[in-house]
Amino acid sequence: MNNNERAYWLAWSLIPGVGSLTLKRIQKHFHTLAEAWAASPRNLAEIEGIGEKMVKRIMEVRSQIDPEKLLEEHQQKNPHFWTPVDPEYPQLLREIPNPPAILYYQGQVKLEENQGITPMIAIVGTREHTEHGKRWTRKISVALAQHNFTVVSGMAAGIDGIAHRSCLDAGGRTIAVVGTGLDVVYPREHAKLYEQIQEQGLILSEYPAGTQPHRHNFPQRNRIIAALSQGILVMEAPEKSGALITARYGKEFSREVYSLPNSPDNLKSRGCLRLLHDGAEIIIEEGELLKKLGATQKLELKEELSSQPNPIESLKLAPDLAEVMGAIASSPIPFDLIVQQTGKEAGIVSSILLQLELLGLISQLPGMRYQRN
Repeated sequence: MNNNERAYWLAWSLIPGVGSLTLKRIQKHFHTLAEAWAASPRNLAEIEGIGEKMVKRIMEVRSQIDPEKLLEEHQQKNPHFWTPVDPEYPQLLREIPNPPAILYYQGQVKLEENQGITPMIAIVGTREHTEHGKRWTRKISVALAQHNFTVVSGMAAGIDGIAHRSCLDAGGRTIAVVGTGLDVVYPREHAKLYEQIQEQGLILSEYPAGTQPHRHNFPQRNRIIAALSQGILVMEAPEKSGALITARYGKEFSREVYSLPNSPDNLKSRGCLRLLHDGAEIIIEEGELLKKLGATQKLELKEELSSQPNPIESLKLAPDLAEVMGAIASSPIPFDLIVQQTGKEAGIVSSILLQLELLGLISQLPGMRYQRN
């Protein structure tokens, strides 16, 4: 872990007006934020989105901050956080245009999730749910938990809380992305749920300790939920709902969006119908949904298949195809990790994956993940 570079990510994140998108441009331009910290006003002005006023603000803040000392002091109240330079930083989150400069965490970390190997599915919806939304959220959350998916949500009242609790009750794993500091429980009635998630799952936030709930924080929080997840399930939502913001981010990040239908007379579900009208996948029953999400097959079937000769071993694949095939396992693996493991250009890997699909050897799953057939 590069503590020096972490210090500069933290320092840059404190400059007013320098958001995550601008920060990513700065990092790309200078390669390291430590180098950017020492850059001249002229060089800073070369970056898109940084004008004369912004340069002046950067120079003023830089003169008042010692990044190394800042990091030491910050860790006293915020001991657990990642920056994009840390290997533990979630890979799927790192790939979006505006990843959080600082991602605070509390609970049980699983690197398989951070690497994009364990499939994560978001369940979101309205705070003022109906019995229909509640029943289906429980049913889907339990099914996902039983098939080793990690359920991601925002720990809000209503559908979010039901999804988290149902997953935990089924012995599954869940991640809560909150719009406050990790030391602030919101809403207060979720205090016990908060403790359970810490023990069995993970809580994430881009806001430091002490940050109180603010309406501007939650739409930003929703982009993290969407980025972490291979698919987004909107269980119940009116036409003006934060859940629809999550779905919009999902489309922007090339995630599959699924929506639960209900009667047009139910205003609390009109947003779900709007999503279906705009092309979202429909949720009809949990078995079909699990299949679309790429749920792993039952253990008995796996054992039966493992006792049979492996057809892949009998094939004589071209070296390039064999190398890419070797990077793909029976559990889903993201496209970027395949590129990383093979060391090949993304365009070449994409072409090989298509050939392997046509041969019937692999399948593509939502979120640009692949697994062996």
